[in-house]
Amino acid sequence: MISGEAVVFIFVLEAVALVCLILGTSYLLRVKGSHNVGQTVYECGEEAFGDARVQFNFRYYVFALIYVIFAVETVFIVPWAVALKHSQSLALFAEMVLFIGILAIGLGYAWKKGALEWF
Repeated sequence: MISGEAVVFIFVLEAVALVCLILGTSYLLRVKGSHNVGQTVYECGEEAFGDARVQFNFRYYVFALIYVIFAVETVFIVPWAVALKHSQSLALFAEMVLFIGILAIGLGYAWKKGALEWF
């Protein structure tokens, strides 16, 4: 009988072997040489004009990152609220107050630094 750890190890080994097989096959079957047609931008049958690389303001990335952080916070708060409803533990409540407090301090810092201003 094979132990549970051995089964997991065999599964990981097979997954790595499959990835190597797929990458090796794609390397062997690839088109040799450089084709300029394959390196051009093609958008819905229209000829490309201008430069495809547009530089965005860095503040948009910071704003998006702050949004993602608070979206993840929401994902943590909903199960916590359900667990709190069933257990009504003061330690569980204090833990979430600490979590929200740390995020509120981060939001205050971002607000003070002007990261939430669009222009």
